[in-house]
Amino acid sequence: MSKFFEKLNAINVNEYTEKKGQFTYLSWAWAVRELLKVDPEATWEIHEWGIDGNKQPYMQTQAGCFVQVTVWVGGIARTQVHPVLDNRNQTIAEPNAFQINTSIQRCLAKAIALHGLGLYIFAGEDLPKVEPLTKEQEDEMATWIAKLDNGQTVVDIQTKCATNVINNSNYKGALAKVKRLVKEQK
Repeated sequence: MSKFFEKLNAINVNEYTEKKGQFTYLSWAWAVRELLKVDPEATWEIHEWGIDGNKQPYMQTQAGCFVQVTVWVGGIARTQVHPVLDNRNQTIAEPNAFQINTSIQRCLAKAIALHGLGLYIFAGEDLPKVEPLTKEQEDEMATWIAKLDNGQTVVDIQTKCATNVINNSNYKGALAKVKRLVKEQK
């Protein structure tokens, strides 16, 4: 781990974030300021595509448009690719200049995060929200777990329920497995 990563990772960015929908955003301007305080020689590049004389700061594909930014900190390069999105986080087939610029700045903040600054705020951004078991589901699972003979299996299942590994979205499959285990031990 680089000394710059350790310094950037130790900075608490919570008061400089804002919530938009379900996502937390770190201001690119604040991220750049803090980055340059830690490494005044840090640089970044906004990648361009096309042929000489006709380059653009985004790549257009059938899946949508993408921007790419590489940030150098302490001689280490880290690159982030980011789709061009609208205000509902949907891809934009034909983006305008403002939408491209917004995505570039978002990509820059994420590339800086790869060096440690605010990395923790992105730690679950792409994960679906987990809904815990309902009281009824917990009770039904407990009834079936109580029928198991293997103490370690019981502890493993209880731990998975308590930590939301077994949750509302996978409950039916987990319960079916517990029922199979009960049936197999007879």
